Amino acid sequence: METVHVALEGRAYDVVIGQGLLAQASDYLRPLLKRARVAIVTDETVAAHHLTTLQSSFDADGIAYCTLILPAGETTKGWPEFARTVEWLVEERIERRDIVIALGGGVIGDLVGFAAAVLRRGVRFVQIPTTLLAQVDSSVGGKTGINSRHGKNLIGAFHQPSLVLADIDTLTTLPRRDLLAGYGEVVKYGLLGDLAFFSWLESNTAAILNREPSALLYAVRRSVEMKAEIVVRDETEQGDRALLNLGHTFCHALEAATGYSARLLHGEGVAIGCALAFSVSAKLGLCSQEDPSRVDAHLIEMGMKRRLADIQGDLPDADALLDLMAQDKKVQDGKLTFIMAHGIGQAFVTQDVPRDVVHAVLVEALAEMA
Repeated sequence: METVHVALEGRAYDVVIGQGLLAQASDYLRPLLKRARVAIVTDETVAAHHLTTLQSSFDADGIAYCTLILPAGETTKGWPEFARTVEWLVEERIERRDIVIALGGGVIGDLVGFAAAVLRRGVRFVQIPTTLLAQVDSSVGGKTGINSRHGKNLIGAFHQPSLVLADIDTLTTLPRRDLLAGYGEVVKYGLLGDLAFFSWLESNTAAILNREPSALLYAVRRSVEMKAEIVVRDETEQGDRALLNLGHTFCHALEAATGYSARLLHGEGVAIGCALAFSVSAKLGLCSQEDPSRVDAHLIEMGMKRRLADIQGDLPDADALLDLMAQDKKVQDGKLTFIMAHGIGQAFVTQDVPRDVVHAVLVEALAEMA
């Protein structure tokens, strides 16, 4: 069991990481409750695996609950299911002093967090992330929101959870593809700010792929530590927090290009985006030519998607992808913000990236699909 404290003044909370936390959930939530009642929102896939364990914990402790089960998948993260969730919480008479629980991956966490942010102008919520991606990234830091037809995560709010329970036992039920997609966010932390962590990941490939608890516990803990440190410095992404978007400008464009479908999972897009970011950095002379090769070699060893050619089906041309990138939240005064790198573990934020260089890298990457 490990605990990472997110030390935001007035909004501090703990991220508890370990095994068997779902079965012990009532022990952690009871001190937060003003009355013995919670609202649980999850999706169909997660409900089949984990909902009964969570509910049994509350039953044993005399905590009442109501439950909403949404469809699984990225398409849930839009206006229709968001409106359904908010209206359901109102119908269930959830009050400001109550707690809403997000049980699931990043889609559920983001949507439920946003619903909690706007319900009665803000109610408390608890994240219980059940995917690797959600445990290391989306459940921590208070970014909540839904997608628009114009782009990903364009509608939302900063709303910090009251607690995060990351039960690594839930990762045993993840399909291999989803585990690897989550790993896209894990490797991102090493690439953006911790060469030693990246080196550890290189040395522990087999342990992570085999889901050894000790390896997963360290990978999740270190990722959460790094995110917490950045969030405390820059909660609302005015500066340093943008570093967490390494690979995401490319990723969000690719997700839009694939219709937010199962063709490309978010973490897969992050991994491809990180590889592209290092390719652009090398082309600009910011990092050595060996760095993109090292990144690529590790992604190959993990069996991950790493190139545009790994995405099934057709993609738009380089100009169209650049247009999709222009809808990114980090655009300022019409200029794209990129996360580039001076080397592995040395990422930085810049708007000084020539469009023609990005265009050339995309053209090269698309040519591999032919």
